[in-house]
Amino acid sequence: MWKPNTTVAAIIERDGHFLMVEERILGELKLNQPAGHVEKNESIVAACVRETLEETAYAFTPTALVGIYQWTVPGTDLTYLRYAFAGELGAHHAERTLDDGIEAAVWLSRDELLARGAQHRSPLILACVDDYLAGKRYPLELLRDFDARNEGALA
Repeated sequence: MWKPNTTVAAIIERDGHFLMVEERILGELKLNQPAGHVEKNESIVAACVRETLEETAYAFTPTALVGIYQWTVPGTDLTYLRYAFAGELGAHHAERTLDDGIEAAVWLSRDELLARGAQHRSPLILACVDDYLAGKRYPLELLRDFDARNEGALA
């Protein structure tokens, strides 16, 4: 049975640069936003907070939804539904070990991202950045989590 993978991504900008991760996938260095899968019994917003911390060692508080994106890897049945969030960058916990496969958290401008396009893990990276730069922000209240203790809670 086919089902899409639910993922989250943090779109974090500071002084014209975006927080990205360099990760090793099948021996190749790839670029991605701090991103990952929503785990069982986890809200979409909480997944973004967790993934950002695990992949970059930065605390992150989502404040707005930038967009929801659907992408199928060409030549496969592997489909991703990505929820991308903007928010507030918190403390950096330099003592933390980054997730397996993550080589570094790096800050890149849009031009630097564009120049490294061959390393993008997916076309969603630039789409999310461009939507962020276009000012797309939607209230987190759009997301209703009925699995949380309080019906409709976000985390």
